[in-house]
Order: sequence, then structure tokens, then C-alpha cells
Amino acid sequence: MAKLTRDEFISALKEMTILEVKELVDAMKEEFGVDPSAVAVAAAPSADAANEGPSTQTVVLKSAGGNKIAVIKIIKEITGLGLVEAKALADNGGNIKENVPAEEAKSIAEQLTAAGAEVELA
Repeated sequence: MAKLTRDEFISALKEMTILEVKELVDAMKEEFGVDPSAVAVAAAPSADAANEGPSTQTVVLKSAGGNKIAVIKIIKEITGLGLVEAKALADNGGNIKENVPAEEAKSIAEQLTAAGAEVELA
């Protein structure tokens, strides 16, 4: 098996759902006996980044609104979740996508709002 480069690995992570990433972290804990989240270190933001606003945002569903079926379809499409998981998210609210680029987060929020959902960007 060919060794993945850092960029290839990060690209593959970006394509995963939150559930898939959690399963990967759990598998890494089991295989190596180390919690990868415990050794993660975030870089301090630069002054320019602070002036521009957040570069990544989390899309949070507050309410599915009156057209829940349309909202469920959008959630499935955006997250790759199954019908049951997407319905649960529509029913209970919560994070649709975390730490996505600001433009993508706005696009997702617009799609959900157009379908009648109440959305917040965090």
C-alpha cells in the first residue's frame, strides 16, 4: 500500500462525515493506544485572520421548520448521512457540518433556510 502524503490524508478527511471521522479516531486509539485528539495543537490565529472574521464556521440547525422533508433531503445530501440519521438531526437540531470554510457554510445555510429551516452559523 502506498504511503499517503499529509495533503492526501487531509483531503480524505474532508470528504468524511463526522461519524466516519469519529470511527477513524476510535480505530487509531485502538490500534496505537493513543488518543489523537489529545495531542492536537491549534496554532494561534494571526492578527489578519482576526480582522477578517472566522475562516471556518459550523452550521447549526435550530429548527427544521414546516417543510421537514425538504430539510431532511438537504441534510442527507450535505452530510452523507442515512435517512434515519438525517431525520434525527432534523427533529432534534444540532450541528450539520463543523469547521467548514465560511463560504461553504453560508451556502449550506442558504439552502436550509430556503427549505424553511432555521439555521445559525457559529
